[in-house]
Amino acid sequence: MAGVGSPATADESGLNYLELLGVAKHFGGVQALDRVSVSVGRGSVHALVGENGAGKSTLGKIIAGALSRDAGTMTLAGGPVSFTSPREALEHKVAAIAQEPSVVPQLTVAENVFLGVEPRRAGVLSKRGLRRAYDRLAESAGFALDGGRNAGQLGTAEQQKVEILRALSRDAQLIVMDEPSAALGAHETHQLHQIITGLATSGKTILFISHSLGEVLSLADTVTVLRDGKVIKTAATSAETEASLIEAMLGRPLTSTFPPRQPPASDAPVLLAVRNLRAPGVEDASFEVRSGEILGLAGLVGAGRTELARAVFGATQPESGEIVFAGDGTLGRSPRRSLDGGLAMIPESRKDEGLIFARSSIENATLSWLDKLSSFGIVRRREQRRAARAVLDRCEVRGASYGAPVSTLSGGNQQKVLLARMLLCSPRVLLADEPTRGVDVGAKRAIYDFLVELAADGLGIVLISSELEEVIGLSHRVVVMRRGRVVCELEGHGITESAILAAAFEEREAAAEPG
Repeated sequence: MAGVGSPATADESGLNYLELLGVAKHFGGVQALDRVSVSVGRGSVHALVGENGAGKSTLGKIIAGALSRDAGTMTLAGGPVSFTSPREALEHKVAAIAQEPSVVPQLTVAENVFLGVEPRRAGVLSKRGLRRAYDRLAESAGFALDGGRNAGQLGTAEQQKVEILRALSRDAQLIVMDEPSAALGAHETHQLHQIITGLATSGKTILFISHSLGEVLSLADTVTVLRDGKVIKTAATSAETEASLIEAMLGRPLTSTFPPRQPPASDAPVLLAVRNLRAPGVEDASFEVRSGEILGLAGLVGAGRTELARAVFGATQPESGEIVFAGDGTLGRSPRRSLDGGLAMIPESRKDEGLIFARSSIENATLSWLDKLSSFGIVRRREQRRAARAVLDRCEVRGASYGAPVSTLSGGNQQKVLLARMLLCSPRVLLADEPTRGVDVGAKRAIYDFLVELAADGLGIVLISSELEEVIGLSHRVVVMRRGRVVCELEGHGITESAILAAAFEEREAAAEPG
């Protein structure tokens, strides 16, 4: 049965807990929200879905005080509110979990979680009280995350846990969750769903923004579909299907999730060979990728997939083993040398390692190619704009003008800017780490089409994804990692969800044991 919260849509006073009426928001000449009206019942899980750029995150930020609205009204528990900051929203028990985690790297996990509301004695921070409060909160949430660990050492999935715990520490009555499970593995996502279930059952209200329509249908009571800043419909999730939501989001049916793949030639040359590689987070990894091939790299969160890609790219230094790239056997390459040699990488986090959000799409797209666009240290602006527009147009980047800060773009278009940057470098091999994280179904298909097109042109692609459906739907071959090691290689009809999970969870080894 769809939904985990109370079936009621109004609070005890007969009013909806949150009411938005005619809310509008502009960014320059772009209308992000156009007279949006939404009602959210107390104790319910209300989902917002739509393509990237539909206005979901903008609406969530207005509710949580991170953005101001240009028009319209908002009421909370029957009273009018107009937040000017997230802190003011918190004072009204409204908290937000952002799509991109935001932690203070110099502080510990516990200090990040209770930032601004730390337990104190006589005005002095009580470290013992902080530890006790954190341990209680982490245990109740089911997150095994060391509170004394430095937050700057955390991966994306662990940072997202910090965001979730921070919202829970505020005893918020309305929690805006923007893609909270995007960076989590299957186990952590299940834990998150249990937390949301418990919060809704206890009377708290969840506004849930997600690109995972299966997650929305199983978790939410009600769903609102946005398209081009307008509300298309609001309905009970029990009356919807993935197909009906996709059609409302896109304005048309999506006939196929994945594009047809062209198999690489039987005599296609090996472009990248990794043999017995050891590096930080990698114990023993060997694989090859050929011209025209998409090689899937699967495994659980923490299996070492990202660490392997970073070592191959030169972002971290290998300890031993061999990396042979198009005939060059140099070990310990730098990212600059990798790019110059034709090896490019799309990083896991576009916020931390991919984009400079205050800079324009043009500047971000040409960031790795500035030496080719400069004379005596001065960038040739006209040539820069011409080169950037060519690749941005090819990647179909939409939204604000190319000269606007990339922060004004939707998540899907930000990912396309990263793709454009890599395309400008004319790579022979592309390491794509979570290339569709936080991207809607329409933008996902556009990125899938682009990756398949690049492979058909002879590019070798290593695809890292936590979504098994994505790995299976795009890859010609799949290697599975577990605890820093490549433990299995699958191809053809052997690429199945059960085979990947069996290797990832050691079931393959258990099945091979005698007796």
